[in-house]
Amino acid sequence: MPRIARDVVFVDGVRTPFGKAGPKGLYAETRADDLVVRAIRELIRRNPGLPPERVDEVSIAATTQTGDQGLTIGRSAAVLAGLPKSVPGYAVDRMCAGAMTAVTTTASGVAFGAYDVVIAGGVEHMGRHPMGEGVDPNPRFLTDKIVDPSALVMGLTAENLHDRYPEVTKERCDAYAVRSQEKIAAAYAAGKIQQDLVPTAIRSADKGWGLATADEPPRPGTTVEDLAKLKTPFRVAGNVTAGNAAGLNDGATACLLMAEEVARELGLPARMRLIDFAFAGVEPEVMGIGPVPATEKLLARNGLSVEDIGLFEINEAFAVQVLAFLDHFKIDEEDPRVNPWGGAIAVGHPLASSGVRLMNQLARHFAERPEVRYGLTTMCVGMGMGGSVLWENPNWEGAEK
Repeated sequence: MPRIARDVVFVDGVRTPFGKAGPKGLYAETRADDLVVRAIRELIRRNPGLPPERVDEVSIAATTQTGDQGLTIGRSAAVLAGLPKSVPGYAVDRMCAGAMTAVTTTASGVAFGAYDVVIAGGVEHMGRHPMGEGVDPNPRFLTDKIVDPSALVMGLTAENLHDRYPEVTKERCDAYAVRSQEKIAAAYAAGKIQQDLVPTAIRSADKGWGLATADEPPRPGTTVEDLAKLKTPFRVAGNVTAGNAAGLNDGATACLLMAEEVARELGLPARMRLIDFAFAGVEPEVMGIGPVPATEKLLARNGLSVEDIGLFEINEAFAVQVLAFLDHFKIDEEDPRVNPWGGAIAVGHPLASSGVRLMNQLARHFAERPEVRYGLTTMCVGMGMGGSVLWENPNWEGAEK
């Protein structure tokens, strides 16, 4: 009989450097599947104690599942990465929460006893496959007034959020965005970000072959004065700009999850213990508020309050979305628990890959912060959803030895 309700641990996570989408970006001439293959290979290389044949499943997310992000990318990436042909795989789509869902779905299988070891992650090449490419929304969304037309444009949903929460001003958003840039610059200077970056081969028509070793999107030295001059492309005299929102990016992530007892058997570290997760739906027109009900559901189910959470990794799709979350839970926008090394406004947001980036950083924080017991990774999701995952620090100094 399969064992159930086993503890699931996050053993390791990696990602490619994130690039800017477009003809001049890092990965303009690089395939999406090659990005995630590079991440999977690095996971195997960094964990020699794991026999590749012990991997039971590979789950890879992509929002736009076509071209080099199609062909059941979890399976095709597993084969391309050199895993045994016996290792199955599949693709996931929950838009921005794709990698997060790849993690929660496979982790559920580990807890249930269906798997011992899994690889989960995501990839998005927004340069090759812009968000919405090939999508044919059902006309009833609009003709039957199921959603407002703005629900289909992420930037407009952020403007709608400003309308709903006028206290979240453009000035606050710009100041938050500058802090994100400052924190990522400080983290790079301290060698924090580089630890999980996978050097990735790149090629361009004019420069030939090269190696991507650092994120392309950060803009160190950005000031609030700089951001105040930017256009508001989604609404005349609006609030959302390229400076206080995540950009269009390319990149891939992958992580290694397993039953805690299997990690001990293989001599691999348990860097985080998965406690629970929750997804919630909201009005698509204000999708950015999704992390609020997802987090409320998660905390209530586990008998916890926001004060019990020692670290937050919140995906910064838009500054207004993060600030609305913080205001709801009465968390100061400069609280050191929140995105200590910056977030997607600075480092980039390749849609379906971002959930594992949040987990990578939380795992690093846990290793440095044994006084912290619980951490949260959370993000908003297109079409009106939010997702939150609760993690426990295995190194928590209050745990029984």
